[in-house]
Amino acid sequence: MSRENPDHHDAQLVLQVYDLRREAVMRESRNEMFAKFWPKSYDDFVAITKPDNPQNRAFRQVSGYWEMVYGMVKHGIVHPEYFMEANGEGLVLFSKIQPHLERFRKEMSPTAFQNAEWVATNTETGKRFAKMFQERFSKMADTAK
Repeated sequence: MSRENPDHHDAQLVLQVYDLRREAVMRESRNEMFAKFWPKSYDDFVAITKPDNPQNRAFRQVSGYWEMVYGMVKHGIVHPEYFMEANGEGLVLFSKIQPHLERFRKEMSPTAFQNAEWVATNTETGKRFAKMFQERFSKMADTAK
C-alpha cells in the first residue's frame, strides 16, 4: 500500500464492514461458527462443507464474508493495520480450520481461505490475532481431553 496512514475512506470501509456484521442472518451465522463450530478433526471440518450439513449455510456465509473483506486488505483497498485492528474476528474461524487447511486445499479447494491466511501472515495485527486465537483454541482442546 502506498500510503502510510489510514484516511477517511478506510474509516468508511471499516464502518461498513462492521454494519454488515450486525445484519440478523449474519449475526446468527457468526454465532453458529464462533460458538458452536469446534472441529476436532479433518473429517469434522470437511463435514461442514457439505450442503446437507445443518451448519453449512452459516459456514459459507461467514467464511465467504471474511474472505471478501480480507481480500480488500490483501489488495490494498484499505489500510491493512488499521482495518485489522477492528476486524480480527474472521481469524477466529481461520484459526479453527487452519490445522486442516493444507489437506483441504489439496483435496477440495486450492484457494480456500487464502485471504484470511494472507492477513494472518502479512499484517502485524493479523499475526497477533492468529497467534492469540491458535493458543486459545489449543488450550481449550487440551482441557477438553
